[in-house]
Amino acid sequence: MSTWDADVLVVGGGPAATWAALKAAQAGADVVLADKGYCGTSGATASVGTGVWYVPPEPEAREAAMASREALGGYLADRRWMARVLDQTYANIEELARVARYPFPVGPDGTPLRNGLQGPEYMRRMRVLVRRAGVRILDHSPVTELLTDSAGAVAGASGYRRQEREDYTVRAGAVVLATGGCAFLSGALGCNVNTGDGALFAAEAGAELSGMEFSNAYGIAPEGTSVTKTAFYSFATFYREDGSVLEGAGSTRGRSVIARTLLSEKVYCRLDRADEAARRAMRLAQPNFFLPFDRTGVDPFTERFAVTLLLEGTVRGTGGIRVVDDDCATTVPGLYAAGDAATREPICGGFTGGGSHNAAWAMSSGTWAGRAAAVHARSVGRSARVVRPVGGAGLRPTGRAGRSGAHRDVVRAVQAEVAPYDKNYLRHGDVLERSVKLLDDAWLDARETLRDDDVVRSRQAAAMLAHARWMYRSALARTETRGMAKRLDFPDQDPSQHHRIVTGGLDDVWVRAEVAR
Repeated sequence: MSTWDADVLVVGGGPAATWAALKAAQAGADVVLADKGYCGTSGATASVGTGVWYVPPEPEAREAAMASREALGGYLADRRWMARVLDQTYANIEELARVARYPFPVGPDGTPLRNGLQGPEYMRRMRVLVRRAGVRILDHSPVTELLTDSAGAVAGASGYRRQEREDYTVRAGAVVLATGGCAFLSGALGCNVNTGDGALFAAEAGAELSGMEFSNAYGIAPEGTSVTKTAFYSFATFYREDGSVLEGAGSTRGRSVIARTLLSEKVYCRLDRADEAARRAMRLAQPNFFLPFDRTGVDPFTERFAVTLLLEGTVRGTGGIRVVDDDCATTVPGLYAAGDAATREPICGGFTGGGSHNAAWAMSSGTWAGRAAAVHARSVGRSARVVRPVGGAGLRPTGRAGRSGAHRDVVRAVQAEVAPYDKNYLRHGDVLERSVKLLDDAWLDARETLRDDDVVRSRQAAAMLAHARWMYRSALARTETRGMAKRLDFPDQDPSQHHRIVTGGLDDVWVRAEVAR
């Protein structure tokens, strides 16, 4: 086993993780970053272009930006947090332009266009900045559990280095979890490293989660592909198999129509509402969106093509680890959360999506969490602490470990309950209750027996199972339709439920309501 000592350990390798590592290092901390993949190329952002919630500091523009999605999010967002994120995102984008020399495009009038980023180039430059700041990067080194001291404060983590084929431990004064959300191995582009690991680690240490009912995000994708760029479908007309227009279908408010129709027949699409200028801009902004079409000889602007919905869960949803202050601290001392691993309710309420608010949140929360982790680590110091590992399901079964490859059975069981549209997207209390029973039974079995030769995949399976239980228990507790948490048996928004749903626990999952400011 290899062992490192650091002031701050950052777990993850996407935008939130790299901003956290950079800011912790700039604050004087000795930083280790451990990524499941190769930092700068893995994750949802690295594979695509992304919009950013970037608004210049003009009062009218900022007001319009904050007001634009409040209703869509069920009025659960917090204006103070929104203003903070807009300020921090503006500063970070300016830093990208000035320090990283990111090549932002320029408009016809010579004004830099800074409300979007090309993921591969963005993350390449972030890796460079992180390395220049002196951060030690452990690539292909998934974390498998957190370490805590005798008082319950987080004191590092352990994991497995794939290329070296050895276990490792990082002892640290503070840990930032920036591992992304959970897309349940649905195959969505860039999301198969996002299996909810960070939320499992946090819950095992005693942290809480929030907004887990807002976890049923599905992205529109051409059938048989993995590219979910739902924003482009605002230019689309959707059709039934017989060629008739599918009334009410759309990319923002009409996805439930698509989901219902897909239960009985195929749905087709044509991006026929995009003019020539829009078509050129789309190809420049998202070239990989067009690769499947170019390879098959289909013109998506003039020809119909079949579409499907891919589950993106809390990657494009809102729920995640609950943060309790402006520094993105959790309820556990020494533990911070950032990016999609953390709840985005403060700025999005009950609805978000790919890029935009999530991209701004990654920059901002990563910045705050990294700086705060450095301060906390200094307060703790480098004195030796007696630590203990806190990992459970998939790592330390309470009974006899099962057969090799058992994690695949767990993954299949979870996907059977969360992937179908008529269970997760078109939710009904009776269906949710049945799924919760099945998932609880699966958890009891996994807790007793899950741990095969591939510990990393066992832990991923346990994290997905825990996610499914948190989100369905939260969905049952919200007996209304608000944001993306839709209930067929409660189709209206209930003013008395203007609150957030906090959840936690592993063997026994609990939920409670928390007043939304």
